[in-house]
Amino acid sequence: MKSFARFALAGCLAAAAGAADADEADFLRSFEGNFAGKGTVKVTTEAPTVNVSCRFNSDATSSSLSLDGTCRGLVVVTRAISADLKSSGTKYTGTYVGSRTGPAQLSGKRSGNAINLGIRWAKEVNGDRTAQMTVEKNGEDGMRLTVIDVDPKTGERVMTSRIDLRRI
Repeated sequence: MKSFARFALAGCLAAAAGAADADEADFLRSFEGNFAGKGTVKVTTEAPTVNVSCRFNSDATSSSLSLDGTCRGLVVVTRAISADLKSSGTKYTGTYVGSRTGPAQLSGKRSGNAINLGIRWAKEVNGDRTAQMTVEKNGEDGMRLTVIDVDPKTGERVMTSRIDLRRI
């Protein structure tokens, strides 16, 4: 009887893990499509805020998310931005390209409708090489990309970018 109980418990745990993977796959696929929107960006925590307009193409599979786009600010400044994430359950790793310091490493996990990621910049930004990025599902057709860094002078958390996108 004990071996049957262990077998049944193992089966339930495997089914729960499969359901969790299916939930993650559905979550990732909900980001699939073309998006456009507006937001704000600060090059450093002390820099003035620049209004930007952005367009992204998002490709998603059951275990990955790839965002590829451009943001324009001050009429003439355009920057290519991309993020490639791979999931293992609710844990994520990947690369972000868009900073002037070069490709940054991402790692974190999903919580609800958001993927919360630590950023490891290629070089120092705002006095260190770390920041936080959130990729958040915002309703059926929306996505919000946010980066938070710490001001080295005050120790305060500063939103250095926030881009709100809608599926087009």
